[in-house]
Amino acid sequence: MEEPKVEKDYWEPIRALKARLGEFERRRSPSSVDIFEGWKSGELVEKVKSSLKAICKEPEESKGVPPLDVPELLACLIRQSEPFLDQLGVRKDVCDKIVESLCSKRKNQLLMHSLSGEESSIIGNDNINDELELRLASVLQSTGHCYEGGFWTDTAKHDMTDQKRHVAIVTTASLPWMTGTAVNPLFRAAYLANSAKQNVTLLVPWLCKSDQELVYPNNITFSSPEEQETYIRNWLEERIGFKADFKISFYPGKFQKERRSIIPAGDTTQFIPSKDADIAVLEEPEHLNWYHHGKRWTDKFNHVVGVVHTNYLEYIKREKNGALQAFLVKHINNWVTRAYCNKVLRLSAATQDLPKSIVCNVHGVNPKFLKIGDKVAAERELGQQAFSKGAYFLGKMVWAKGYRELIDLLAMHKSDLDGFKLDVFGNGEDAREVQSAARRLNLNLNFLKGRDHADDSLHGYKVFINPSVSDVLCTATAEALAMGKFVVCADHPSNEFFRSFPNCLTYRTSEDFVAKVKEALANEPRPLTPEQRYNLSWEAATQRFLEYSELEKVLNEDRGEGSTAKINGKALAKSVSMPSLTGLYDGGLAFAHYCLTSNEFLRLCTGAVPGTRDYSKQHSQDLNLLPPQVENPIYGW
Repeated sequence: MEEPKVEKDYWEPIRALKARLGEFERRRSPSSVDIFEGWKSGELVEKVKSSLKAICKEPEESKGVPPLDVPELLACLIRQSEPFLDQLGVRKDVCDKIVESLCSKRKNQLLMHSLSGEESSIIGNDNINDELELRLASVLQSTGHCYEGGFWTDTAKHDMTDQKRHVAIVTTASLPWMTGTAVNPLFRAAYLANSAKQNVTLLVPWLCKSDQELVYPNNITFSSPEEQETYIRNWLEERIGFKADFKISFYPGKFQKERRSIIPAGDTTQFIPSKDADIAVLEEPEHLNWYHHGKRWTDKFNHVVGVVHTNYLEYIKREKNGALQAFLVKHINNWVTRAYCNKVLRLSAATQDLPKSIVCNVHGVNPKFLKIGDKVAAERELGQQAFSKGAYFLGKMVWAKGYRELIDLLAMHKSDLDGFKLDVFGNGEDAREVQSAARRLNLNLNFLKGRDHADDSLHGYKVFINPSVSDVLCTATAEALAMGKFVVCADHPSNEFFRSFPNCLTYRTSEDFVAKVKEALANEPRPLTPEQRYNLSWEAATQRFLEYSELEKVLNEDRGEGSTAKINGKALAKSVSMPSLTGLYDGGLAFAHYCLTSNEFLRLCTGAVPGTRDYSKQHSQDLNLLPPQVENPIYGW
């Protein structure tokens, strides 16, 4: 058997080559030397050398920027892998702690090497993620690398040539349907537009006449979008006291009777022109995107904010096979909000913990209720009796809106609340069952027709009782506090915002409920302080919205005030030149969702309204749209 070659044998050819080159150097003629010397000093060679130096020149800004070390690389990997770790049950706060631990040892060195004194003032909030972003951006910039976008990225977004930014607010309901997703986005649009810093469009669903008859109260219907827009503007201006300068547009929608909600029909993104596709605010992003089949929101818009209004999981759990349905809906909600939003705002911790989300109440109360509160306070200062009535409850009469909890509490403590009478205002699908249950248990409840909470007949009540635990943020509770009343409500995440108000009395047990009701009936509410009054207003809510949605920072980017720092006197955007695993993951989710929602059979299996992948002929006539494409109704892709 042939013995393996010794390792040094591999170097023999190289040694031979070096020996021959040495021999050539000794033997070359003087003429050849002159030729080489002339060539070296030639003008052509000098130009080539200078060009090579210019190409290979070390970037000036790279001086003093050390490369990433192992802990930093691990921190980057963990931060970029958060979507995968989240699916494995590793929460974001755990990832943040690991990243902070990895980066903390080199924090002082990073600030000394990479950041000037001016930049350190920018990130002086000890946010380790911001520091890591700037560190990555500085290293990548020092290499001259520029990331052009990934596999899923669509770079053809709104070009901000105009001085004003544009905000498009998209919601799932519209007046005259008096629901939170119709009223609150309308106020948000008015107060955002009132600042005059940005143009605003409110995009609401348009229902065909047959659906309008099912949804809108008092047999109100509209024959054209222009007629409904007039109704909306008149209603709004009566309440805010100023003329709001924003645009109202419509997208096709269909009403789903089983869930009493409106589902978008077709690609909703197409109803915002590309020239206005700058910032999108999706009111109920999970609802808008369950069956969305069209362009990805984050591809068309520069920044997309979702505002979560509804605790869908709480409602679904009450249905047949509720636990299984809630499990599926929970993961679908995670899927679509991650794929289509840059930031998600949850009105309270009562909602599902969604990706990219933060809890903040970004809703205010109708100014009319604050004026009622001011009137009550003025009457009390004059020594007049402001409240001549006792307690009341107001809400849509369906079991999930707190009626089950109310009847259970009153039935359990009938003897403890002897002589207590409660007036109940509301209409709804479960009205007959609720009233029947109250009569059967012989409860002292006086049922009356539903009415506007600002109605004069409600001003004299002193105590508003709201035992609901299905709300995300009860508008009626905020309105009652604004009118200067006591509120008795459950100690629940949905009421967290109201706990700071002295007139809000929360209870944890049924015995505590009895004690709080008696306390409220025996005392007088405290007048609101100016600060408390402001916190309930839409002005304060709009400011919170701009801050927590990061919209304020985005709106300031065109003036050079965005998330940039300076290194060696040059502006540096955080991590703009670096591909993101999170972005790839989110893009993959969006692509998979697009493929699945293209099949009508799969849509119907998951509860979609038939024919909502595209708008109907009636929609095209009402909204002056092109006729919808005709495809296989079941298996067409």
